[in-house]
Amino acid sequence: MKLTEFDYELPPERIAQRPPEERDASRLLWLHRQSGEVEDRQFRELPELLVPGDLLVANDSRVFPARLLGQRVGGGQGKVEVLLLREVELGVWDVLARPGRKLPLGELVIFEGGLRAEVVGMGSRGERQFRFEVQGEFAAAVERHGHVPLPPYIRREDQVEDRARYQTVYAKAVGSAAAPTAGLHFSERVLEKLAERGIEWATVSLHVGLGTFQAVESEEIEDHPMHSEAYTLGPEAAVSILQARSEGRRVIAVGTTAARVLETAAPQFVAGCGETRLYMYPGKAFQAVDALITNFHAPRTSLLVMISAFAGTEAVRRAYRHALEAHYRFLSYGDCMFIS
Repeated sequence: MKLTEFDYELPPERIAQRPPEERDASRLLWLHRQSGEVEDRQFRELPELLVPGDLLVANDSRVFPARLLGQRVGGGQGKVEVLLLREVELGVWDVLARPGRKLPLGELVIFEGGLRAEVVGMGSRGERQFRFEVQGEFAAAVERHGHVPLPPYIRREDQVEDRARYQTVYAKAVGSAAAPTAGLHFSERVLEKLAERGIEWATVSLHVGLGTFQAVESEEIEDHPMHSEAYTLGPEAAVSILQARSEGRRVIAVGTTAARVLETAAPQFVAGCGETRLYMYPGKAFQAVDALITNFHAPRTSLLVMISAFAGTEAVRRAYRHALEAHYRFLSYGDCMFIS
């Protein structure tokens, strides 16, 4: 399939720049897969849209302040912005850097708070490897001096409240460079109502990195190379998923990252840690996910391709058209869909 089939016009004013006043105040577009029909709902209604025995599987990865601001030293002057993606060995990180192409091997960068790094590796898509030198605990220094890694389409600087709002209420496992945004809508109130309704809950971990938010650039979507991301499927979650499937109960993924873990682990669902390069596109069958909660995604992304594989390209196209006409808010801080 051509990448142009996953393109659409997204007006800038439709991109949410801030979260809603309350997490669960977002809108929810319910897309019925079989009929293609859509319903306009509120996220607070989610417990009533599910049935007792449904199993929600969410990604509990925690976002860390992975955006570092610095200055080149030595070979050239100029500001540098770095997004920490993953630590590949002690002190050495895969990063996205701006301006990446102006950072050759051996370049030195000094960041806020005295963090220093040297460019020690170069990737094929503008990624770099930085070796950091820091006095004391590196993680603590990043926590103090790093910035919330808001996506570039949020056209403002991060603020104190973003440290809480660009994070799910159930986040635990530190490691994501971007939020698993479908989970941002869940409040303690909604979680309580789900439990009262007999909706089950399990968590997996997938640390969001380049694989999730890298744009698709190949003209044929099947040719897109996915980067790997680390995931964990714990014993309790594995048992819950296997039991739900054996009893014919629905497994509902909270977000595309949770869906990637489920589809990677299917059909055995053996507990453990691993890496996934899973890339779902139309023509690939889902084995584990029966329904999906997901935000509205940017054009020409693997995320939009994935939900099109799940719900059908034409159904997703019509749903997005409706969402734009009905003034839904798009992307990370925007509204969401329930596809069932």
